[in-house]
Amino acid sequence: MEFDAVLIEPRRAASVANGWWPGRTINDELDACVAECPDKTALTSIQVEDGTTTRFTYREMARMADRIAVGLARLGVGRNDVVSLQLPNSWQLTLTYLACSRIGAVLNPLMPIFRERELSFMLKHGGSKVMIVPKRFRGFDFEQMANGLKAGLPELEHIVVVGGRSDGQPGANSFEALLSGPSWEQEPDAHAILTRNRPGPDDVTQLLYTSGTTGEPKGVMHTANTLMSNILSYAEAMRLGGHDIVLMASPMAHQTGFMYGLMMPIVLRASAVLQDIWQAKAAIELIVDEGATFTMASTAFLTDLANTVTETGLAVSTLRTFLCAGAPIPGPLVEQARKAIGAKIVSAWGMTEMGAVTLTNLDDDDERSFSTDGCPLPGVEVKVVDDADLPLPAHTTGRLLVRSCSSFGGYLKRAHLNGTDADGWFDSGDLAYVDERGYIRIAGRSKDVIIRGGENIPVVEIEALLYRHPAISEVAIVAYPDERLGERACAVIVERRGEHIDLPALVEFLKSQKVAPQYMPERLLLLDALPTTPSGKVQKFKLRDAMRGREA
Repeated sequence: MEFDAVLIEPRRAASVANGWWPGRTINDELDACVAECPDKTALTSIQVEDGTTTRFTYREMARMADRIAVGLARLGVGRNDVVSLQLPNSWQLTLTYLACSRIGAVLNPLMPIFRERELSFMLKHGGSKVMIVPKRFRGFDFEQMANGLKAGLPELEHIVVVGGRSDGQPGANSFEALLSGPSWEQEPDAHAILTRNRPGPDDVTQLLYTSGTTGEPKGVMHTANTLMSNILSYAEAMRLGGHDIVLMASPMAHQTGFMYGLMMPIVLRASAVLQDIWQAKAAIELIVDEGATFTMASTAFLTDLANTVTETGLAVSTLRTFLCAGAPIPGPLVEQARKAIGAKIVSAWGMTEMGAVTLTNLDDDDERSFSTDGCPLPGVEVKVVDDADLPLPAHTTGRLLVRSCSSFGGYLKRAHLNGTDADGWFDSGDLAYVDERGYIRIAGRSKDVIIRGGENIPVVEIEALLYRHPAISEVAIVAYPDERLGERACAVIVERRGEHIDLPALVEFLKSQKVAPQYMPERLLLLDALPTTPSGKVQKFKLRDAMRGREA
């Protein structure tokens, strides 16, 4: 794969001179961990459904990373080849990234909720050579789906499956048989394989797809420098170090899980605890058993954790900080969570393109966590501008622009969509205002995406699919507030004359189009006509008002 990360070189000299880019890769950090603390527990991976727990010290983790790396090379994976991986939080996900980094391959993490429609585009666009999936997860057969996709993806050479066959034994195409079982690292050519193609800090190391407004996902390219620059300032702001134990239940196919659950513990010489399925009671048990001190997740996770602690009376006394992002935090939730779990609640805002951008500070009053989305991290600048790009005064809503040391290298094969001007300012697509202390507040989104429990719903794509339904004349999908998930999606529909559709039929239609369950509208509002501007653009704010009127 040829990566067109055109946004890296223009800012490299300044980023290095200012000390933002450390010039180190995850290989450097892992090697340092082995030298400094080889027998420290690096990773604990828990499968909630069956209770399986797998642990690695740093020495064991490095050895397994080498083994998997040579195994990938045996499958033909080399420098700049893309390895796609659709796994829940697991040691296999962490180790595969470390293995890819050993041989200069690029990891493409994919959310387990994705199905044929999303995957067929992403795998083709990214030119994936290998796809790694679980045999089954949460009752779904990922191996069958992956095999069905392979015929239409000529560049996809191998499907590798984590987990056994129906009889419990690993198959010939299993992760165990191909990557983690054989002692590949002891082979005569292993040293050469592991050293000749190691990437530099400005080489693309991660390809992560984000939902956009064009109907097609965009492939975000990151390097070690862009990722590390954010992790270092983030960890410093949160006062994290080698003594910490990071619980990560947020998906590692999102930047939250990948940057702060996979990479950050290694950078800090800390320990990571991975939870594959979110269950609040299981999380409480892990915090207690493993002594977790820090976690990051969306508002829905915080709600569940606080409620469960209150209901069960179980204490999570080791947890010092819960960093909450993905949706605004209601004030009563901060108060409840502070009382229930005792941890500091930190509000944050960020993007796949650059990781965390703003955080509230640990010394801030709790009010800051529910009235703002924080202030910029070191190496990050934000400004709010009008349509002419002129700065707006405090408390005036406008377009939010960001200039960050952690900004991505660009969108793969979509440089025209990079949204970054000659001075490095990136248009976030969000509307916001800044207060007199420099804290931002997200006031809405100019890009047409709904965030449900921290997961972006690609509104344009779902609307386009619904327009194919014979009963639908017009459709618009808008957000409505939800106490737990932040937002859910409502389909506002104008029916064709003589036709009728209800919510179950709408959901069944989208299922037939292989749409991920989390993307499905959860309410339906039928109207005689959609409100539009004189130019014909749907006025979605009026639809949101109409929904509130129906609820009143």
